[in-house]
Amino acid sequence: MSRANLTIQKRLASSILKCGQRKVWVDPNEVSEISQANSRQDVRKLIKSGLVFKKPQASHSRFRAREHAAAK
Repeated sequence: MSRANLTIQKRLASSILKCGQRKVWVDPNEVSEISQANSRQDVRKLIKSGLVFKKPQASHSRFRAREHAAAK
């Protein structure tokens, strides 16, 4: 199965969700439906239905920093 090109949908979604394109999650099971969306309104519907959403912010672990500080 070839991967569909969803760059336009991801770009629109990142603009709507006010985040980077890396933070946009697209449901891999609904690629055919998502690829049909070619307008902001269509992408908003996908966001509302939960097929596209903003990934949570990854936290930076302080473990190594604390270990390094303790060693000093």
